[in-house]
Amino acid sequence: MSKPTSARIEAVRRFSRFYTKQIGILDDGLPESPFSRTEGRVLCELAHHDTTSAGQLADALGIDAGYLSRILRSLEKRGVLLKTRSTLDRRQMLISLSGDGIKTLEALNTESRAQIARILSRMSPVQQKRTVDAMQTIESLLEVDPDSTRANVTLRPPGPGDMGWVVQRHGELYHDMRGWDATFEALVGKIAAKFLRDFDPRWERGWIADLSDERVGSIFLTRRSKTVGQLRMLLVEPAARGRGLGARLVGECVSHARHVGYKKMGLYTSKGLDSAKRLYEAEGFQLVSQEAEDIWGKKHTAQWWELIL
Repeated sequence: MSKPTSARIEAVRRFSRFYTKQIGILDDGLPESPFSRTEGRVLCELAHHDTTSAGQLADALGIDAGYLSRILRSLEKRGVLLKTRSTLDRRQMLISLSGDGIKTLEALNTESRAQIARILSRMSPVQQKRTVDAMQTIESLLEVDPDSTRANVTLRPPGPGDMGWVVQRHGELYHDMRGWDATFEALVGKIAAKFLRDFDPRWERGWIADLSDERVGSIFLTRRSKTVGQLRMLLVEPAARGRGLGARLVGECVSHARHVGYKKMGLYTSKGLDSAKRLYEAEGFQLVSQEAEDIWGKKHTAQWWELIL
């Protein structure tokens, strides 16, 4: 048991508010409180303003205006918020916490900190730090809009240590997603070793995707024959998905294959990897053949896809 620092407790509280706003999960209520989770969010948001309007509050919290109106009426009846008419626009009502509302929020914050302290106290100091760091990573990734993230992702050739990361992350991710054992990681290691050992810059190329100086993706173009290139080791970290990075990597690989003069591209994949399938179909790849296999500790259907360049 280890007592968490105040800074870590506040970091978890920030993450909780951020997560609820982004994902839209509304719990049944705050423990030991007459206020629902959404009502608690409204009170917390009001604490950051001297006064605000219902419209601004709805935008800040991502709550439907009609739903928020009912919540505000309930909070006003309980005496925790005040409504005053704007002196600039008499049609607009301004909202603020009442004296009782401020006291209520302080009590809610005290209970929230105590709950989080109990959760963190079950962890060692190292585990506490890892938990808080992970939450901050999630927050930083979710609050950046996709267009901005796309601009900040850089593609570069693989350097020292990159291939080890590619092999490791393939092993970890496909074990988590599909239950494949270490023999799959061994296969990726064999492919990576061959790429490094026999690399031919005239026909082959690799890309590593970086976001904020961290690796988040990879893809490789290898030479299958004089006229056929092969797409291999496509990987996008879960935290970087949904931002167009997979399509960007596949597009770069196909574009370079055309540039160097391949007539056709091919790739192996496994049936059921639907996200990857959509990327390949969007680029024009078509399924050519498939075969049931019992490898990597699981039964799966291996597929061969091709694209005429």
